[in-house]
Amino acid sequence: MNKIYTLLNCTTCQKILDQIKDKDRFDIQNIKEHPLTEAQLEELYQYTASYEKLFSKRAQLYRQLDLKNKNLTEKDYKHYLLEHYTFLARPVVLFDGQIFIGNAPKKVQHMLDVVNEGL
Repeated sequence: MNKIYTLLNCTTCQKILDQIKDKDRFDIQNIKEHPLTEAQLEELYQYTASYEKLFSKRAQLYRQLDLKNKNLTEKDYKHYLLEHYTFLARPVVLFDGQIFIGNAPKKVQHMLDVVNEGL
């Protein structure tokens, strides 16, 4: 199943979503209203083999909790990802067996090239 985990009130995420042709091919989950379940996080982990790759170190809570000065383990990253939606790097796009994480321009362009190919 093609899926997008995002924040619908995030302007950056919205700009990215607006560039995806035929969004009807995706189940779009607003993680603020419907946070990741442990099963969903485990599914994402199957693609990355790392919770840290899914984790946003730009989240305000990351700074507020002073997590950069802590030696976080994979178990810690998983805990924080399940604890609060802002720790998920956004958007996360699952498409045809591939995962695309975050909003870095090169990553976004690659994701758009893949999901919009042939449309």
